[in-house]
Amino acid sequence: MAAPTTSSSPTATGAADTTRSFVVPMMAMTALFFLFGAVTNFNDVLMPYLKDVCQLTDLQSSLVQSAFFGAYFLMSLPAGFVLKRLGYKNGIVLGLLVMACGALLFVPAANSRTFALFLTALGLLGAGITLLQVAANPYVSVLGPARNAAARVSIVGVANNFGGALSPLVGGLILFGGSVALKAQLAALPVAQRLDQEAQLVKGPYLGLAAFLMVLAGVFFLLKLPEIESLPAEEAVKGAKWSEDGQLKVTPRKNALGFPHLALGVVAIFVYVGVEVGLGSFLIRYGESQGIQQLSDFTQSLVQGLNVATNYALVFFGQEPAPIDTSGGFTKAVGAVLVSSYWFGSLVGRLVGIPLLLRFNNRGMLIAVCAAGVALVVASILTTGEAALWLIVLCGLCNSIMWPVIFPLAIKGLGQFTKQGSSYLIMAIVGGAIIPPLMGWLATDGGGLRVAFVVPALCYAYLLYYAASGYRVR
Repeated sequence: MAAPTTSSSPTATGAADTTRSFVVPMMAMTALFFLFGAVTNFNDVLMPYLKDVCQLTDLQSSLVQSAFFGAYFLMSLPAGFVLKRLGYKNGIVLGLLVMACGALLFVPAANSRTFALFLTALGLLGAGITLLQVAANPYVSVLGPARNAAARVSIVGVANNFGGALSPLVGGLILFGGSVALKAQLAALPVAQRLDQEAQLVKGPYLGLAAFLMVLAGVFFLLKLPEIESLPAEEAVKGAKWSEDGQLKVTPRKNALGFPHLALGVVAIFVYVGVEVGLGSFLIRYGESQGIQQLSDFTQSLVQGLNVATNYALVFFGQEPAPIDTSGGFTKAVGAVLVSSYWFGSLVGRLVGIPLLLRFNNRGMLIAVCAAGVALVVASILTTGEAALWLIVLCGLCNSIMWPVIFPLAIKGLGQFTKQGSSYLIMAIVGGAIIPPLMGWLATDGGGLRVAFVVPALCYAYLLYYAASGYRVR
């Protein structure tokens, strides 16, 4: 998830705009945000894959998201210190190299089928992305005229969403695809040998990712990027209240959490990220629990169509293209397509939502999508079969506008505490590390996956409360 960016002042970039082009740096940043989404959402297919390969419970497999998103919480403050010492450009290079180390660690993890090594690798990936997020977001605002900053934010946001929608689809083909003959051959092997063979499938994608990250690190090292070391000082007063005589109004409160709407907003971001990650993480397992023996014509057509469009991506990972078999009902490969559809819904919602947010009341739209989220999850819990899955997929549309509406509501009126409040909201991304294990615990020890999906319903209910009442500045 990309953190909100801040616009630079015209004086920070105006001179540079007349003498140089920022096309190449902006392309590099767009690739970076695509990478953020792709790596993050690949975890949704990695989680059920590791559950099988490492023979885990639902609770244990949910630690995939805890290791990854926990890094946002643990690394947010250290990342600021690192960037202060190294600078933003070198911080980006370091973040890419840390991610490359995490990707390379998947090789010994796969060879030994050691879950702890997989979690360590994911933690390094998350730590690298956290450093990149803190470093890269300000750059987007200064790579060109200040008046076009919003357009640049939209471009990288769409790239982030597109990467997030594409990676589960490709990941599903790599980890769960393959020919019927290959699957039959693996099934005939002893369990330990089969799992060892399946564990090797994850090495190709992460070796490719490591190579790409190192190349991208070299590109950023060679790029001449603008200096933005003065940006944090400028950000400190953004959003502050000013009196009619031009003096900065200072609130008597001691810190940002003294504002109830900010404290409630931190919880809102926590549960928003948690529900978004939790639904994507457990969608495949939820589908397996439905016992679907026959897929509808629509789902089969969707799976086969997307399969044709992306199948030959497997060539880049040293595998033979093979169609997804839909004749046997729901499989993990089919589930990966639904996960991709869930994130694609978020992308569509972002594209459609941008003009709608400019035209209609933002809070009213937030109320509508939160209410729809509650209704969709509850309806899914009360439904069985394929319909239950598609109701969850539709939640992706609801999630698309939540971050850009909740964040401004939460920091409204904070005055000199705006930057502090923003930091608390970013740290609340740790919800992605907490909500999935809660769902995993309920799925394992609390009554099964259907009971676990009560958690997302409650999350949407809290978000509905925040949109209706909790947002008010007191």
